[in-house]
Amino acid sequence: MDAKIETDGAGRRSAANACLEPCAIERGMRIIGGKWTGSILWHLKDGPVRFNDLARMVGGASKKMITERLRQLEGQGLVRREVLDTSPISVTYEITEFGRSALGFLDALRVWSEGLPE
Repeated sequence: MDAKIETDGAGRRSAANACLEPCAIERGMRIIGGKWTGSILWHLKDGPVRFNDLARMVGGASKKMITERLRQLEGQGLVRREVLDTSPISVTYEITEFGRSALGFLDALRVWSEGLPE
């Protein structure tokens, strides 16, 4: 429900249907809005990626930051982690079907931001 501003007979303004808890947009932004989160999901869109390759793809982010974001995304069901039986052990990350559902608006955000004035 959208919040609206209403004015009573005495001219006092109040919000009707105000958000008393984080609305759906705010909840979504808390997940996707984290630094590097959108980039990580975007780089996983074409299939599983090994951790070190992902770290190379997301230039500018430390491995610690990428690990932190991947753990959050895994906990939220957006990313799946798989430990490979190799020597040395390798780990790959893959976007889940739920995570894939975010790619549409991430792509729209990409297109929108490419049109921003510099």
